[in-house]
Amino acid sequence: MIPAGPETSLRLNTEIDALCVHAIRALVMDAVEQARSGHPGMPMGMADAAYVLWRYVMRHNPRNPLWPNRDRLVLSAGHGSMLLYALLHLSGYDMPMEEIRRFRQWGSITPGHPEYDPHRGVETTTGPLGQGFANAVGMALAARMLAERFNRPGFPIVDHFVYVIASDGDLMEGISHEAASLAGHWGLGNLIVLYDDNEVSIDGPTDLAFTEDVAMRFRAYGWHVLDLDGHDREAVAQALAEARQVSDRPSLLICHTHLAYGSPNKQDRAEAHGAPLGAEEVRRTKERMGWPVEPPFYVPEAVYTHMRRLIEEGARWEAEWRARFEAYAAAYPDLAAEWARWWQGELPEGWEEAVPTFPPSADGMATRAASGKVLNALARVIPNLVGGSADLMESTQTYLHGFPAVARGRFEGRNIHFGVREHAMGGILNGMSLYGPFRVYGGTFLVFSDYMRPAIRLAAMMRRSVIYVFTHDSIAVGEDGPTHQPVEHLTALRAIPNLWVIRPADANEVAEAWKVALRRRDGPVALILTRQKVPVLDRSVLAPASELARGGYVLAEAGGGKPDLILIATGSEVALALAAREQLEAQGIPTRVVSMPCVELFEAQPEAYRQAVLPPGIPRLAIEAGIPWGWYRYAQAVVGLERFGASAPYPEVYQRLGFTVERVVEEALQLLGRGGAPGSG
Repeated sequence: MIPAGPETSLRLNTEIDALCVHAIRALVMDAVEQARSGHPGMPMGMADAAYVLWRYVMRHNPRNPLWPNRDRLVLSAGHGSMLLYALLHLSGYDMPMEEIRRFRQWGSITPGHPEYDPHRGVETTTGPLGQGFANAVGMALAARMLAERFNRPGFPIVDHFVYVIASDGDLMEGISHEAASLAGHWGLGNLIVLYDDNEVSIDGPTDLAFTEDVAMRFRAYGWHVLDLDGHDREAVAQALAEARQVSDRPSLLICHTHLAYGSPNKQDRAEAHGAPLGAEEVRRTKERMGWPVEPPFYVPEAVYTHMRRLIEEGARWEAEWRARFEAYAAAYPDLAAEWARWWQGELPEGWEEAVPTFPPSADGMATRAASGKVLNALARVIPNLVGGSADLMESTQTYLHGFPAVARGRFEGRNIHFGVREHAMGGILNGMSLYGPFRVYGGTFLVFSDYMRPAIRLAAMMRRSVIYVFTHDSIAVGEDGPTHQPVEHLTALRAIPNLWVIRPADANEVAEAWKVALRRRDGPVALILTRQKVPVLDRSVLAPASELARGGYVLAEAGGGKPDLILIATGSEVALALAAREQLEAQGIPTRVVSMPCVELFEAQPEAYRQAVLPPGIPRLAIEAGIPWGWYRYAQAVVGLERFGASAPYPEVYQRLGFTVERVVEEALQLLGRGGAPGSG
């Protein structure tokens, strides 16, 4: 199915089109010059192609940037942010001229790289190259999945394209290779990428490091590829029209352009990539364009008139869609109601009742196995819960049983096979979350979270509710050895602002962790899960697992209720702390055990609660099979790791690296002054 859109045969107006493109280039130069920093080269080079796309091809509504069936534009080459800001300003989005003048200044809505601002038409945060490309693949996939779910004959309510402006640098980054391979594999014909092939990077000509045949590479990925002059507006329009007719493959439009196009002395020169042209060069460029040198930020009224016709056109496109949707709702009221719930972010009434509970068990269950059971129970009641893994569905227990996999031409599936592409998985999940109505998750081993860290960071920055299922969480991975045993990863993930890192102690904490993750709507959650079995704790004698929502809680109180010592632990080490508590209590040391599955949630609690859990003045020992950094904010001593792991059966690895009851008791006694100086392992 080819999404409906503007006419495929465009009638460009040479005079007004040239005036609008000149206005874009002039705004770019003036904003960068006033800020004394920025990237003028790419926006000046892509002004023609971007203008044709934005003004004549895309369907969008400046007065309602959140219209669900709009075309999306992702500026993956985020350093060219002024190109996007100029388009938004000229066409009547909430991007006033005073904000263009405040480009890159404190508190402005025009930062140096675009930051997710959907109410103003900024679809995603870009800047780290390749991320936007992967986001766009996620958006296009989400659109296909949504269309499969809701479209009915005669009612194409999901019927739009995702466009990308990408740079040489985007296509050098590995994430774009991963994401492009998947887009071709899935046959995402609703994805069109305009590649700004200007052959210049920061260091100089791209052939210093980039001489591959990009067209051949993308054809090998299964893409439709066109080659064109990016300054020929008619050629751009024709290429876009052709690409829009290709429904079974994504399209790459290789736009050959000149960096800083029109600059007499800096066109095609590397210094124009990321630095102002300079006042004199701006003057010369404007003179060559036939543009007034003064005042800066000048825009002819004719440009505003022509560009802001998009307000009227966008309102008409949206009105046509809404009329179509009203007829759809009359014909399919249940689907229309479900559509509304999905877009509003509502979870089905009573969804929490589907979450299983687990009876106490000394033999226990791996928390990854508990997560798989919870996830599958949730999938049966939350139809927009979708996700997959980076070739590790069985290991991470992230497969939704009874549901098909997403594949070319089969977008009704809910299991997504990302292949061994962790970075692309992270970027695609972000794009799916940005798109709107899906609740998305992705799984891999915790040690491989490093491969997707940039995407996780951006999810946290954009406050997207992505769920990461990170299993094989410690040295208990065992025989696979130190390459697969995460040591520093918990600390590294906790260092990301706005990411909630939850390491449950047992199966019932896992169930509560999934509830917390699905309730969260303002940021991502990482679930950290074991490969090995851990006891399912007896909650009849311990605090209920629902206390996980507080981040940290008193799991087992000291004998007599007043502790002389507090043991703090997470995940698999909670059972170790409970066993050590028994020995300490037997030695007459009243010991409290605190389960601290999520530091971020604990820090969000009122100070009075935090002090009640961790009263000042009582010695505390933290226990976690990882780098101890971070735990000294809560404890005077830590049983942790300052080294990599080892290859051996996991009980032996734990034993030899000091994660034993005896070690914990010894450290506790030292902390209490009944032995040598405390330390960390």
